[in-house]
Order: sequence, then C-alpha cells, then structure tokens
Amino acid sequence: MDSIKKIVENIVLDPQFADLFAIVKGARNGFTYGAKIRFPHALVMVFLFRSGTLREKLQIILKATFQHARNLATFATVYKTMMLVLRNTSTEGKESSPHTFLAGLVGGYMVFGRGIQSSVNQQIVIYVFARVVLALARLSVQRGGAIPHEFRERVTSNAWPVFAALSWASVMWLYRWHPETIQPSLKSSMKYIYVDSNHWDSFRTLLLQNK
Repeated sequence: MDSIKKIVENIVLDPQFADLFAIVKGARNGFTYGAKIRFPHALVMVFLFRSGTLREKLQIILKATFQHARNLATFATVYKTMMLVLRNTSTEGKESSPHTFLAGLVGGYMVFGRGIQSSVNQQIVIYVFARVVLALARLSVQRGGAIPHEFRERVTSNAWPVFAALSWASVMWLYRWHPETIQPSLKSSMKYIYVDSNHWDSFRTLLLQNK
C-alpha cells in the first residue's frame, strides 16, 4: 500500500505532468467552490420562496448546486486547457495578454453562452459582469495618465456610491414599471419585500408571518 502511495505521489509531483494536473485541480476547485456557494443560497431561497413537498425542494436544491458546481468545473477545464494550448503554440512559448481573453471567451461561450440559459447560469454571468464593470472603471481611472490626480481621487472615492445608487434606482424603476424584464428570483425577492408588505389581515400576517 505504501509503495502504491509513493508511486502516486511521484507521479503527482512530476513536473512533466504539472500542466495536466493543474487542469484537473482547476476542475476540482471549480466544482467544490460552486457547490459551497450555491448550496446554502439554494437552501435558503427554496425553503423561503418555493412551494412543494420536502422531496421536491431537496431535488431543486441539489439540481441547482450540481449545475453551479459542474459549470464552474467545466469552465475551469476549458479555460486552463485553452491557456495550455495557446501557450504551447505561441511563437514566444509563454503566456500573453490576448491568451487570457481568448481562453475566457471560448470558455464563456461553451459553458455559459450556448443553449437555453438556466437561472443559475444567468446569475453567474450577471455576477461576473457586475464585477467586470467595476474593475474596468477602476482600471480606466488608474491608467488615465492625462487625468489630474485630484480629479482621479474624486472619481475613485465616488464611483461606488454612484454605482450603488444608480443600480438601486434602476432596479426599482424596472420592477415597478417593467417587472417582466426582471430575473425571476430577483423579482420574487422584490415582491416579497415591496409588494407583500402592503397586505395583511391580522397582527399575525403583519409581523409574525407574511401570509
């Protein structure tokens, strides 16, 4: 048994297999992270806002968790494989800036862009998009060599408050006047907070429970 373990350890630590195992571990970490993130979120949302039997609710939770975990694992596999191929076929033999963009483009299309999109995929992409917008805004300010330092500091300090205020202003307006455009889980949450709070028929439905 010890000899088998030693052989496995030697293979795992062999530099010639490092690129392959980096892809394997990327898939493993993507799956683990996706499960850790989605399971508690799905657990809370399903038991708060979904009707049905316990069995049906558990099936929904496990399905969402598996889908989130699988998609992050698949994206990590595609991305790291593309990076390996691009690096090995590059004339310079090393990673360059366009490689990461191209690998992300291929992975994003293959995993999140094709076919009928589930709410899980939409949430992941929207989450990433929001972070990208903020990061690009910061990057544009940081690299704005012609921008005076004082103005740059003012933009940096006020960017988040403006972004937060406009985001909430937009979502409240959309929900009030164009609710059909809102993602279903967000629409359900907003209905619970802003619409259901306008209705009660007793002290119990006022403070102790929603309905």
